[in-house]
Amino acid sequence: MAYLCQVFPVNWTKRQEAWKTCDSLVKESGNPACLKSCHECVFLPQGYPESVSDDYLQYQFWDTVQAFSSSLSGTLATQASLRGVGVGNQEATVAAATVTWLLRDGTGMLGRILFAWQKGSKLDSEAKKWRLFADVLNDIAMFMEILAPYFPGCFTVIVCTAGIFKSLVGVAGGATRAALTVHQARRDNMADISAKDGSQETLVNLAGLLVSLMLIPLVTDNPILTVSLFFLFTALHLFANYKAVRSVVMETLNEARLSILLQQYLKDRRILSPTEANQREPVLLEFRKTGPIKLGVRLQEVIESPEDLTLALKENTMPFLVGVRNGCVCVCLAPEASVRDEIRAMCQAVWLRSKLSIPTSRDPPMQSNWEMVHESHKLMDTIFNPFLKGVEAAGWDITRTLLDWDEWRVEWKTKSY
Repeated sequence: MAYLCQVFPVNWTKRQEAWKTCDSLVKESGNPACLKSCHECVFLPQGYPESVSDDYLQYQFWDTVQAFSSSLSGTLATQASLRGVGVGNQEATVAAATVTWLLRDGTGMLGRILFAWQKGSKLDSEAKKWRLFADVLNDIAMFMEILAPYFPGCFTVIVCTAGIFKSLVGVAGGATRAALTVHQARRDNMADISAKDGSQETLVNLAGLLVSLMLIPLVTDNPILTVSLFFLFTALHLFANYKAVRSVVMETLNEARLSILLQQYLKDRRILSPTEANQREPVLLEFRKTGPIKLGVRLQEVIESPEDLTLALKENTMPFLVGVRNGCVCVCLAPEASVRDEIRAMCQAVWLRSKLSIPTSRDPPMQSNWEMVHESHKLMDTIFNPFLKGVEAAGWDITRTLLDWDEWRVEWKTKSY
């Protein structure tokens, strides 16, 4: 006996009701009252809102505002750049303008390669910080392009510097956008979310183009109005970007969020939810580092002698080694270490860093550092299991992390007598 079956999409009943309501509204009023539904089909991922994270709509709203203001600022900067290379100036040559443009693009390409080499691994673990950094740097680059025509002797240098900044923006902005797309995708629909995000941005840029056509006649040969409008759009751009990154609630653990969770747990045994921890997470880059943590380092950065190895293994039954060198907490990871071990190692490193940050009259000797390491092992033996269970129960994803581990792995053996 053969059976005929049909597979319906998620929430099929609700969708049928919505379509019937839409059809009735169209028939009664003759008006496309279901434009909202059409908008969702064109500009929102399939299955919205179930197919995306809860923070998707708020983030996309502020991202749209910042893209619109950035489009207007970009128009002002482009006009200034064209005037600077000689557009409208009969004495300017095509060769000189071409050389300037090529130098700007060439320096930007080199900057893109160097930045990706130096900071590529940080863009996943600190996506919010680098996202905001990219937009601030983009505004600085556009401001330099606006000022460049008024300094003809340094025009090429200024434009090339702005080109380098924009190349950094391209790397940081594109990479962090990809990281946020991974967070927003709830059905492994990253391509769909990325494609719809591109459609939204295209629509916003089109709206910005129409407004720019009205602005250009007003700002031409009017530097005061140009600069005033630029600062207005920049203020809106930065505000919208700050609100956008603040609206993101990531459930994966990075160094900042894990540190916030652990400190709160040690204080009152309370586990913060992802929303609470993300609200406390800093979104501004900190270029002044005190007591950094290095994860996945070589053995030589933790152990100087056989005696140090004995001290590192004391009170330690875990597949990682923790040590303190020159005020820096270093962690060596064994090849068999799991995600759970990585989280525990990071918790110990965070606790040690908090101990090292306490001001003292003089630097502690190496032995006191090893004593703190031994104390951290004992502390984690006591609190880590209930802490991790509470973290998972609060809604955090502990199957993977965004901790910035280096690629080094270390194997060691102990002698038995």
